[in-house]
Amino acid sequence: MIQAIVFDLDNTLTDFMKMKEAAIQAAIDGMIDAGFKLPREELRERVRAIYDELGLEFQRVFDELLAREFGEVDPKILASGIVAYRRARESNLVLYPHAQMTLLELAKRGIKLGVVSDAPRLQVWLRLCTLGLQHVFDAVVTFDDTGERKPAPAPFREVLRRLGVEPGHAMMIGDWAERDVVGAKSLGMKTVFAKYGDTFDTKVSGADYDVDDVFQLVGIVDALNGGRA
Repeated sequence: MIQAIVFDLDNTLTDFMKMKEAAIQAAIDGMIDAGFKLPREELRERVRAIYDELGLEFQRVFDELLAREFGEVDPKILASGIVAYRRARESNLVLYPHAQMTLLELAKRGIKLGVVSDAPRLQVWLRLCTLGLQHVFDAVVTFDDTGERKPAPAPFREVLRRLGVEPGHAMMIGDWAERDVVGAKSLGMKTVFAKYGDTFDTKVSGADYDVDDVFQLVGIVDALNGGRA
């Protein structure tokens, strides 16, 4: 009997990489318009290199870029990049098709809903609020809550503790097999691989189920629970 479903956030509920690419490109255009005299593609490569070095959640990427290039931060160029980035982020951070309907149908069935994300706490909540999901989940666990990233068991244990559900009655869905699937399986949770969000060209996920659309979760839950509650 499935009593709870835990979602990864980025590339499972929202197309994070599409949003990130759009926001970066907008920021680059904004900085060039403000006087950053480098070709667009060269600037893009430098931004990417900083993200590769310091992580996609690094919040001062444009400060770092300007400091490396000029030895100081030009406030006009920095502000232009930040404003353009934020505007593009807001307009491009959207739910995958059928995600809202899936969450509603699962809630109707009395399924508890959780999130486990490797992103920092504030960034997770900013995304959830932007998506209008801040009141949807019964438990939200971020990197800051355990200090460990998936596939370590701590984030999964913590979300199950907050949900009040045993691993055998919970299911995890995520797009990163090596983190989401492996970590959840190690505790005995059922697992679902979000093929629609896969950015690694995964051939074999190792999950109990692979889905091409998040709404397939509803049918899986109904089958495991003996029909709609």
